[in-house]
Amino acid sequence: MKFRKILSLFIIFIYSISLNADNLKSDNIPAIVSLDWYKNNANNANLVIVDLRSEEEFKKSHIKNAVNIVPLKSLFDEKKFMPKLDFLKELFSNAGIDSNSLILVYDNGAFIWSARFYWILETLGHENVGILKNAYNPWLESQIETTDDIFVAKRKEFIPRINNSKIETKLGTLLSIGNKTIIDGRKTSHFEGKQSNAKRYGHIPTAQNYSCTQNYQVTLNGNEMKSFDELEKLYKDIPKDKQIILYCDGGAESALNYVVLNELGFDVAVYDGSWLEWGNDPEVPVENPSNK
Repeated sequence: MKFRKILSLFIIFIYSISLNADNLKSDNIPAIVSLDWYKNNANNANLVIVDLRSEEEFKKSHIKNAVNIVPLKSLFDEKKFMPKLDFLKELFSNAGIDSNSLILVYDNGAFIWSARFYWILETLGHENVGILKNAYNPWLESQIETTDDIFVAKRKEFIPRINNSKIETKLGTLLSIGNKTIIDGRKTSHFEGKQSNAKRYGHIPTAQNYSCTQNYQVTLNGNEMKSFDELEKLYKDIPKDKQIILYCDGGAESALNYVVLNELGFDVAVYDGSWLEWGNDPEVPVENPSNK
């Protein structure tokens, strides 16, 4: 009897250790979140899930306990810059985000909305955020619990701690030409000056083109972020001894490059105005390969 009691106590002790180990794992969220991580942490009280698709898509189906934030309405102001601090503070507080939150974001597989949300949070000092590795689609619905019930988050107090090193301005980008690495996250046709969403065509001088679409792959199960081993090979020729300025059309595609490069150990900042600001300013320099 004494042996059985000791054995029972030992089993309980080992079980409690395993529970504590699981809790320790849940103190941080990876930059790219696998389905396994989500399944193991779905019931974590600190987990906040944010759906960045349209309101119509969200109402049809979404991950259980997710809150919906429509990116074009909430992640940009009227001039396509990051919204004002007071607006973002309210947005994140109403979503149930505070300093203890682990934030999982997902979208329909372009990953740029998740990435912009990620970058904004990091710029405001909250680094415990990750983007779901997989697109939200019928295959994903078959793998995890989804619902059409609307979850109302309990409001918490989001306290921003602005990190200015994560964001760059037009002037700062201008001064970076020839001094820092500049990466254009748009499609090659835009980089080469064959297409443009601004009045001018081409790219910022000295910029290198790494389209954000290179960060993910199309699979039978939908779009999926590449592994960091694959991504490290993709960016192997970029030096780590200079800060990198990232831009695209409007600060979303470049944010996806930010998520990846930041995780790979590069010093990166996003030029929020990007080409929509630069390409509409006749006073700043532009390189247009299509004119050569």
